[in-house]
Amino acid sequence: MTFSQFFTIVRARWTSGFLVLAVIVACAVAVSLLLPKQYTSTASVLIDVKLPDLGGNTAAAGGIVPLGFMATQLDVVRSERVALRALRSPGLKLNESVELREQWQAATGGQGDFEAWLAALIQKKLDILPARESNVITLAYSSPDPKFSAAVANAFMQAYIDTTLDLKVEPAKQYNAFFDERSKQTREALEQAQAKLSAYQQQKGIVATDERLDVENTRLSELTTQMVVLQGLAVESRGRQDEATGNNDRMQEVLANPVVGALTADLSRQQAKLNELNERLGDNHPQVVELRANIDELRKRVQAQTSRVAGSLNANNNVNQVRLAQLNAEIQQQRSKLLQLKGQRDEAAVLLRDVENAQRAYDAVLTRVNQTSMESQNTQTNVSVLKQATAPAFPSSPRLLLNVAVALVMGTLLGIGLMLARELLDRRMRTVDDVVTGLRQPLLVTLPRASRSAGGGSRLKLTKRASSVASPALPDHETRTDHRSPAARRLGRAGGRRQPHVVRRRGHRGRERPARPLHRRDHPRRQAPERRADRQDPRLPAQARPALRRGRGGAQAGDQRRRAVGVVAAVPLPLCA
Repeated sequence: MTFSQFFTIVRARWTSGFLVLAVIVACAVAVSLLLPKQYTSTASVLIDVKLPDLGGNTAAAGGIVPLGFMATQLDVVRSERVALRALRSPGLKLNESVELREQWQAATGGQGDFEAWLAALIQKKLDILPARESNVITLAYSSPDPKFSAAVANAFMQAYIDTTLDLKVEPAKQYNAFFDERSKQTREALEQAQAKLSAYQQQKGIVATDERLDVENTRLSELTTQMVVLQGLAVESRGRQDEATGNNDRMQEVLANPVVGALTADLSRQQAKLNELNERLGDNHPQVVELRANIDELRKRVQAQTSRVAGSLNANNNVNQVRLAQLNAEIQQQRSKLLQLKGQRDEAAVLLRDVENAQRAYDAVLTRVNQTSMESQNTQTNVSVLKQATAPAFPSSPRLLLNVAVALVMGTLLGIGLMLARELLDRRMRTVDDVVTGLRQPLLVTLPRASRSAGGGSRLKLTKRASSVASPALPDHETRTDHRSPAARRLGRAGGRRQPHVVRRRGHRGRERPARPLHRRDHPRRQAPERRADRQDPRLPAQARPALRRGRGGAQAGDQRRRAVGVVAAVPLPLCA
């Protein structure tokens, strides 16, 4: 459908479309005037995600909004707990209304809970509007009374704030009771561990385990050092003793002994004197004999002194061996003592660790007790009031101008739809395109708009396609008729009995109107032979003549009739306005 066809249809059937538009607009105006006025009051709150942590934990104060946080807050606002709290608020007290209770009795017959029914009834007119890119939630309530709307919106807002605070305080109270009981248990465990450690220290005589162990380790180190030194001395003394047993006169101690040295020197002088006297006096001289006796005495004395020095070496070796054995025994004893102290220290360390663990557990529980105690007494919440609800001055619905505008749009669309539907049900040939595309036949002639000139006549106007095959123009009083049925003319198919109909012509206002149908006496079948001779008019196109002959039935005749443009008859019709 082209725009010109659409415009022609609208111009021809504008009355039905205008009637639909008027009815819809009138209904919209009537409904807007008859509906009761509704007043909407709004309140806004801001939810701060950075909730202050009373326990000093900075990790809970992050700036990132948790996933689903705002959705959870919306569910809290819509919850029955908030609704019941709002109904019981001092500003409303709807649960005490006798009229509402009677309505509940009439609606439910006394079945169910009255406050739950009332909460559901109030929530039907409550709208929760979350912001798209912020943490702001708007609560809107509509009712015929503006003051009541403001009171309900403020009551729901305050109930939501109190509920969020309760949801934080109630778990804190439960945690506080739990940690308080737990602190008593940890304190008892700490006291038991401390008592066990003290009893063990008293039993073992341990005062400071680390200091005493250091002293014992130092003593063991000293004994070990002394034993090493004594072992060296013992080895040396034993070597000298062995040397004294074999050749003691050459020992260093013997040679270094002054008594032995003096006796040896005296013995050497006496020996030299003996040799001299023996050469002068002979062996039997009394001086020689006396001198020999002195020499023997000196030798005995040297031997005795040497034996005495060697004996002192043996005694020194024996002393070193005894001291070495004693020192070894002391070291073994010190080692045993040190091992015992280490065992005691390990046991004491275990008990001490038990005490430390119990102390840490008690400190942690005590910290949580203090934290939960502060949280249970908290009166601050992360919800702040941005806007208090006030009684609106103007109603929010019905909106007369908006309803009329919507009615105009809907009425226009429905009116156009109705006009198009009527056109589809009752198709008319209104333009040249309708004839060409609808009938699928070439258009022979169009009747121009009637002229108001003095001549009063108007000539026919042939189309380009028809003029190429048509005869010269007919007289002014002739017009062309179509013997097909209306359905065949609309659909472009031949069928049924041929009935003479005149092609529509245009009036003086540009509208197409049907010409007067031919009378039965004017039908070509009832015309006289001299009038039927007009069918042999040479001015007719050759392809139109077979359609005027009788006795050419069948498919061939039907095809020829469908191809024919129409039957031309000389019918005098006035073309003037």
